[in-house]
Amino acid sequence: MRKSHKGFVFALVLVVALLLSSTSLITAQETKVLRTAYLPGDVIIDPALGTWMNEIQLVNMMYIGLTTLHETTVEIQPGFATDWSVSDDGLVYTFNLLHDVPWVRYDMGAGEVVQVTDENGNVRVVTAHDFVYGINRTLDPDTGSQYAPTLARWVVGGMEMLAGEDVELGVAALDDYTLEIRTPRPAGYLGMIYGMWMSRPHPQWAIEEYGDAWTEAGNIETYGPYTVKSWEHDVQITITKNPFWPGTDYVPPAIIDDFEFVYLEDPAMLAAFEAGELDWIPTVPLPDLDRMRVEYPDELRITSDICTYYYGFNTIIEPTDNVHMRRALSMAIDRATVVAISNGGQIPAGFFTRPDVAPGLKQEDYPDMAIWSDPEGAKAELALYFEETGTTLEDLPPITLMHNTSAAHAIIAQAVQQMWKETLGIEVQITSQDAQVFNETLRRDAPAVYRAGWCYDYPDASSFIGDVYRSVGPDSNNHTNWGPQEFFDLLDEAAVETDTAVRRDLYAQAEGWLVNEAAAIAPIYYYTTQQMTQTYVDRTYDAARLEKLNTWDINR
Repeated sequence: MRKSHKGFVFALVLVVALLLSSTSLITAQETKVLRTAYLPGDVIIDPALGTWMNEIQLVNMMYIGLTTLHETTVEIQPGFATDWSVSDDGLVYTFNLLHDVPWVRYDMGAGEVVQVTDENGNVRVVTAHDFVYGINRTLDPDTGSQYAPTLARWVVGGMEMLAGEDVELGVAALDDYTLEIRTPRPAGYLGMIYGMWMSRPHPQWAIEEYGDAWTEAGNIETYGPYTVKSWEHDVQITITKNPFWPGTDYVPPAIIDDFEFVYLEDPAMLAAFEAGELDWIPTVPLPDLDRMRVEYPDELRITSDICTYYYGFNTIIEPTDNVHMRRALSMAIDRATVVAISNGGQIPAGFFTRPDVAPGLKQEDYPDMAIWSDPEGAKAELALYFEETGTTLEDLPPITLMHNTSAAHAIIAQAVQQMWKETLGIEVQITSQDAQVFNETLRRDAPAVYRAGWCYDYPDASSFIGDVYRSVGPDSNNHTNWGPQEFFDLLDEAAVETDTAVRRDLYAQAEGWLVNEAAAIAPIYYYTTQQMTQTYVDRTYDAARLEKLNTWDINR
């Protein structure tokens, strides 16, 4: 009986222990979900077609590039390539790739991430051949990639393919896990370019099966720390942890299970954050910044950024087809006042390229080439416009200033609108569109003045003026319709120059041509970032502003 009693007690203790351990296991395995938001305008998550920061953010979490940038130093480091070598003449890059990384997709029926298999039931793994296909697809003019020129210039045959010629690219799979890329000319930053999102592998079989719908939830195949779980266009997109990403020292496995992104304008974002409905918001409405500084000092973080805020001019429509008009509008912008309104520590900009990239340009060092806020100079330029065109203020055609939907952009546009009215007597109509519609408008029919921002993809002047203004046309990022061949030649010379001082002077000449002599754009300020994050989120801050979400955690 005693023996039986001891057995009962032991059994009871064992059951209780199992229940407790089971409860602890359930608690430990609770799904971690981080809720956040994007500004209105649906995303494009095709690596060949993405252009906006939020799109690249998602692509980077689903498709790891050959190389990545260190989170704080922005130095190049391994990504999908474990290592690489460069030939002595700088013309051949050879990348050794990770082995046995599976392609995955989210199975809607099973409710889980599964490995992709071929027709014989074999797991598909990422190979050098997938990189070759992805780069060829990006540079195919039928794809319509806006970022294709950035890559094409640095791949043998790239510019010819982009022009529609039947050529073989200088990209080859030496075997399943060795990729070779040949460049027509050397440059020290090419390892960074080859790691950019438009250079990622693409799942050829899925693209051939689904066509344009290959990126839809349930169809899209990825291999990085996350993949798409659900996507209600223009409403929300959710990415979920990929348990099959093996992780590396540089790109570890994800910790948070799901990131839920909803589309909200910035005032609604902040309201949801304050209500506890969002865990992180990547922007803060300008009128609320001072209040956030006081009420949420632990949640608010303001840091330097990698972007430039500017207005572009369409140089082939009236009246911004005239350089004196463009220069008048640019010089009439009181940049210090705009920065004060923005209230986030931004810096007035006289050049397009930020001064904190290699080889950095400071407008104080090149005062005659930079553009400056100058009301009297603006009036003189407007007088030259009227003299040259034989018109008066009453003859001016309507001028539209367009921006993508954002309360912050609207406030700045209204301030600039008032400056132009008070300084020049010019009335300007403001209009806005959501991000994707706006992007397509700029590509096909840009208004006289449009708001734009540019963030570097690698910390070099080439990633600013070189990548944006080296070409012109609907499939480029240059929507001004301006760009003489001599200007392009100057950018090409600067891109490959090895002497830093000479290179800086070349870029200064190009900047002076862009912002002053031709006044094709009006740089306004160098960004800072203002983010709000709940205190229970354990996160990092990426210096290149493409947050590495796979390193984040939630500790409530």
